[in-house]
Amino acid sequence: MLFIIIIGFMIASLIISRRLKNKFKKYSQICLSSNLSGNEIAQLMLRDNGISDVKIISVEGQLTDHYNPDQKTVNLSVDVFHGRSAVAAAVAAHECGHVIQHLAGYKYLNLRSALVPIQNVSAKVINFIFLSMFFGSMFMNNVFSMESSILIIIACYTIFTLFAFLTLPVEYDASKRALAWIKGRNIVNQSEHEIAKDALNTAAQTYLIAALSSLATLFYWVMVYLGGSRD
Repeated sequence: MLFIIIIGFMIASLIISRRLKNKFKKYSQICLSSNLSGNEIAQLMLRDNGISDVKIISVEGQLTDHYNPDQKTVNLSVDVFHGRSAVAAAVAAHECGHVIQHLAGYKYLNLRSALVPIQNVSAKVINFIFLSMFFGSMFMNNVFSMESSILIIIACYTIFTLFAFLTLPVEYDASKRALAWIKGRNIVNQSEHEIAKDALNTAAQTYLIAALSSLATLFYWVMVYLGGSRD
């Protein structure tokens, strides 16, 4: 039953990702009334918030937009950087929303950032555990007992799940800041604002599915451990 639930989340994730790409493709063809590019909008939003030490750069790929706090760069995909559509405005403003969160010391962003090195270590550990399981229980027993291995997997997925759920308020808050700013600054008209809102809400659904999927996987391994403990 749990395996079916996990497969269900995987299918849902693929559906949402496809829907997101289709919406971005459709909305990208609708020109913005203010005729500003994503780059220009990002520059303006940062300037309005008194931020002058963050660079806006263009990066390759689709939906690769992100804020890098270590390098202090807002990385916009080519379509968003040069795009003059409501969806480009939404994405550019959303990434700048993360910059503002960082500057304001937004607590959920700080918590998520603190988990990054722990999550990176957890990813390496769980890869080792799964590889060991793949190559056989004999090798596995020479390193960890099966019970210990499952406990390590549970610990790793606890970190992954916590990180995924901390990501939700970070992403929703960045979108809220973005939508409020592009509306208040008259970057978009009413219909364009609805397009921007729809695009960002669809993007947020991918994070929600990822968080629920991680929780389901964690629950699965907890049940595996409890089932083995009763034997």
